[in-house]
Amino acid sequence: MKITDVTVTLFKWENIPTTNYSPLSGKIRGESDLGLVTISTDEGIDGHAFLGTSSQPASLDTSSLIKYLKPVLVGQNPLDRERLFQTLTQLVRKSGIRTVGACDIALWDIAGKVANMPIHQLLGTYRSSVRAYASSVVYQQPEVYAEEAAKMKSEGWTAYKIHPPTDPQLDIECCRQIREAVGPDHTLMLDSTWAYDYPQAIRVGRAIQDLDYYWYEDPLADDDIYNYTKLKQQLHIPLMATEQTLGNFTAYAPWITSKATDYLRGDVAVKGGITGIMKTAHLAESFHMNYEVHHGGNSLNNVANLHAIMAMKNCEFFEVLLPNGAQKYGLENDIEIDSQGNVHTFNKPGLGADIDFDLIENKKIAVVS
Repeated sequence: MKITDVTVTLFKWENIPTTNYSPLSGKIRGESDLGLVTISTDEGIDGHAFLGTSSQPASLDTSSLIKYLKPVLVGQNPLDRERLFQTLTQLVRKSGIRTVGACDIALWDIAGKVANMPIHQLLGTYRSSVRAYASSVVYQQPEVYAEEAAKMKSEGWTAYKIHPPTDPQLDIECCRQIREAVGPDHTLMLDSTWAYDYPQAIRVGRAIQDLDYYWYEDPLADDDIYNYTKLKQQLHIPLMATEQTLGNFTAYAPWITSKATDYLRGDVAVKGGITGIMKTAHLAESFHMNYEVHHGGNSLNNVANLHAIMAMKNCEFFEVLLPNGAQKYGLENDIEIDSQGNVHTFNKPGLGADIDFDLIENKKIAVVS
């Protein structure tokens, strides 16, 4: 089996509702574009992935994928995933990590189709469902968070994560009102999106550990290993960092050796695809650490995330950005939450999701090859 072509079909993503998950990223609204990455083979089996997000259009990365990654893929056996992963990651400075992730996912899609197995089974299935948590947008009023968290709980969700206004005192008040609204047994997390300095992070961390929050995510700058190490020594609430560490999975090593975080973090888009996050999950498992998977930025990335999670022992949750549906596009049947707050695996071969090819054709901008 040989790869014969790699193409990216760019298509419009319209009517994106206004959302804001961090002051650093700003508001997301209006229109973006996604890219359907297709790796074709001489046996008529194609692998697919989506490139791009609501805030980072695929058109920014498409030319790099075609210029740098396509030449090293064409003519190769798509089942040689590890060898191709090593080759692709050597080009990351030119192509960007998101393009590597998309190609890796498409290669896994081919492998699953060849084996007539879903990807999670090809990886080695550990479970068939996992808890989901609702991940808020940024609000300015504590009562809005509290009302939303209570509503999500009434609908069957078992966990809620807050993206706060990033004013430490206001953030503490938001967390307090949320806990009061959902009661003592509901799982709550705080993702401060790299907003605090060390004294602020200590103050907020002590407050939310007293409120029995489940984890404390990204309170400090994403490269501040020194202060993360100090912070971890001062708090007993689990810290989560490393979502945006630069580089491949080996970039996690100093975080572990410095004892700077309790959990590792990543997703298929920013860590080099399914291969990249599985390597990291196993690295974390060897230190008895959780590897919690971040939202993938588009619907098909989230399907890839879900397959990986189903093959991980050390991941407890699947992230759903609110409002539910705002970050969903391009699939006929997307991931849904059941009445107990869980999501379930896809069981058809490969990624197993039904891509909406009619929508892609109707919204097509260009085919780049």
